[in-house]
Amino acid sequence: MIGERPVRSLYRMNRKLSLAEAPVLDRTGSLRKLGKYGWRVFAFSLLATFCWAQDSGSAPQAAPNDAVLSAVHDLQEQVRQLREAVVEIRSEAAQYRAETVALRQELQQTRAELMAADGAAPEAAKLANPPQGAAPVSATPSTEDRITRLEEDTQLLSAKVDEQYQTKVESASKFRVRLSGIVLMNLFSNRGIFDSQDFPSLVAAPYSGNPHGSFGATLRQSEIGLEVFGPRLAGASTRGDVHLDFAGGFPSIPNGVTSGISRLRTATIHLDWQKTSIVAGQDEAFFTPLSPTSFASIAVPAFNYAGNLWEWVPQVRLEHRFALTANSDLLLQGGILDNLTGDLPVSQWGNIPQAGERTGQPAYATRIAWSHQLFGQPMTVGAGGYYSRQDWWFDRYLDGWAGTADWDIPLSSRFTVSGEFYRGKALGTLGGGIGRSVILTGPIINPSVQIRGLNSLGGWSQLKFRPTGKLEFNAAFGLDNPLAENIRALSKGQSNSGLASNLKQNRSSFGNVIYRPHQNLLFSAQYNHLRTSPLDLVSRTGEQVNLMMGILF
Repeated sequence: MIGERPVRSLYRMNRKLSLAEAPVLDRTGSLRKLGKYGWRVFAFSLLATFCWAQDSGSAPQAAPNDAVLSAVHDLQEQVRQLREAVVEIRSEAAQYRAETVALRQELQQTRAELMAADGAAPEAAKLANPPQGAAPVSATPSTEDRITRLEEDTQLLSAKVDEQYQTKVESASKFRVRLSGIVLMNLFSNRGIFDSQDFPSLVAAPYSGNPHGSFGATLRQSEIGLEVFGPRLAGASTRGDVHLDFAGGFPSIPNGVTSGISRLRTATIHLDWQKTSIVAGQDEAFFTPLSPTSFASIAVPAFNYAGNLWEWVPQVRLEHRFALTANSDLLLQGGILDNLTGDLPVSQWGNIPQAGERTGQPAYATRIAWSHQLFGQPMTVGAGGYYSRQDWWFDRYLDGWAGTADWDIPLSSRFTVSGEFYRGKALGTLGGGIGRSVILTGPIINPSVQIRGLNSLGGWSQLKFRPTGKLEFNAAFGLDNPLAENIRALSKGQSNSGLASNLKQNRSSFGNVIYRPHQNLLFSAQYNHLRTSPLDLVSRTGEQVNLMMGILF
């Protein structure tokens, strides 16, 4: 029980909030109802009324109830948050209305000037050529385009005002949250034997009884993403995002291949100033930022194990941008990364250190990139470096490293060429060396086992053609080539990643067409050709035809 006077005061406060504040919110048109706090206010009002009625027959000296007092504080905090949310929505709605009114006034003024010009043109024509007469002069294309743009902007702003009344993704905080993703279906037909039939990276060895072909479908490359926009901190805007897909394996149930397990792709936190950014979390390897354009393989980027270095790796990096001229700038990036080496997990539950992590230091990476506007598009050329100190037990140390180059160059307004190249050693964590960092003559726990870091080089390039804004064609080729002398030295051994130790080369190529009839709807068709070459054996080839349909949200 609580005292009579505090209960009556609380009851009056709740009644004022529910009876007086609600009409004000409705008159503004910014918030139609109290949302998720309304039922709590109503419920607590009933609780307060009940406590008051019960207390009227009890002794005035009854001690306060700690639970109810705590609930009072919680209610006050919730009311405060509600009022802040109302103020924010009112401010946004007022801003959108003001912009809409300004655009409408500008549109009316432009129309009036156009009508005046149209009326004056016939009179001037009659004075110059009375016998022939003249038709009214039509608006110039620039004026028509301006009116069209104004109308589109007005419709956009009106839609944004209407959005304020729609249900949004709610979060525990008052900050804005955005949901995104893609529902993607792949229909595929294969000729050959692959490591994974839906998005292949390698051609596997044939075995007795295999049909050498397959047909199937999957939706496990669908993605879900959440992005939250936080407060400003020391002059920086803050935001965070997380992205998941369903390519984390399969449950051990009948037809489990249709029930892909959810998997973390990336999760990052950004602090963005005007020219500087700090990024922390699990993200793409920033020193190899590009990948070929393909919706046939997004669970892993296209050309995995075929010259495209990539990984979603925990990292902290710093970025700074320099404006060189009005049309060009320079980007500097540097950071530390989790020192992974591409090993298979030792335990399903425990996180056992990999060879790089056992050194007690992170991996290091840096990149510099120059951008310039060309044919109305950004042209970017970059170069990067990577270093990883590795301890393969019993003081068997290796230095993993990579030098990288990347380019994205418009050849015209419709053609673009892009790609990457690398040269390095012990890069299995990034897919280099066909996914292998080292080759061993036996189990790594044996101190007498020989170990050799795998040197490799590779890369990929893509040509893109966009005849229209909704249609594009892509053709690409990728190659990963470990040095044969490293393979030959320990060809009978084993690799740290479980992949065959005798693979000396892996090639992949594709051609695709992507059609987007709407900004959130896509259709695509792609042909893949893969070629995997073991040492001193006949190369294995495979082909895939992939049809895709996706909707983005």
